[in-house]
Amino acid sequence: MRSIWKGAISFGLVTIPVKLYSATEQKDVSFHQVHREDGGRIRYKRVCTVDGEEVAYADIAKGYELGTGEMVVLTDEDFEGLPLSTSRRIDVLQFAPAEQIDPIYFAKSYYLEPDAQGAKPYVLLRNALESSGQVAVVKVALRQRESLATLRVRDGVFVLETMLWPDEIRRPDFEFLEEDIEVRAQELKMAESLITTMEADFDPTEYHDTYREALQQVIEAKVAGKEVIAAPEEEEAGPAVDLMAALRASVDAAKRERSGEGAKPKGAAKESKESKEKESKDKEAAPKRKARKSA
Repeated sequence: MRSIWKGAISFGLVTIPVKLYSATEQKDVSFHQVHREDGGRIRYKRVCTVDGEEVAYADIAKGYELGTGEMVVLTDEDFEGLPLSTSRRIDVLQFAPAEQIDPIYFAKSYYLEPDAQGAKPYVLLRNALESSGQVAVVKVALRQRESLATLRVRDGVFVLETMLWPDEIRRPDFEFLEEDIEVRAQELKMAESLITTMEADFDPTEYHDTYREALQQVIEAKVAGKEVIAAPEEEEAGPAVDLMAALRASVDAAKRERSGEGAKPKGAAKESKESKEKESKDKEAAPKRKARKSA
């Protein structure tokens, strides 16, 4: 991994020099925009809408558009005077229980590695924080943006999780929240039963990105010159007409999956019934055939 930022954790009078690394990476299949006819890469030019001329990157500034359509142009000098006091520091503001912080606030995760001279205070703060069972609430500036963040310990390393500000969280203003929707006690009990049936310890390795895997197979088939065969589409279940029946069927299916039986394919019940009827007829016919033979 390559560090993307260097700074220090400021904890009281203690300063811990650290390097910051991105803790996650997207595994999406990346594409280029190309000309359909010959596969040539598409390029874009930075063109001014006023004079129609191409603009060099060095001549590009940031503009803030007013409600009237007018543009306020800001230069690098305007940004230099802004009060980013945490430019190279991760300031510890307080410590709090992790459960008090709604996960909706979290934006992105980073690992923090100590510099050689900061290893001991890093381990000291790490051990103290881990034993306290709390997280540190900090303030940090990354890429010209100041953010709240939390510090927690994962696999012996500090994880810095940047957070959104409170005014960046949208309020769920949905009409159904104002409606008086009645849920029957037996429906609630059946839903709780379904939750209990599907309860399990979370193991992320049990899940995988089926779309990305299928897309990669399509690309590999194209490279090999093979015919690409589309995967069969799964039928999407419509909205439940009888909620109790749907819940009861879901509970039964979850129990079968847990027991290893799995869901029976469509038509299996019909085939099973026909098979039983055939067996019954064969048994009835068997004595008659024996009787004719003995006669």
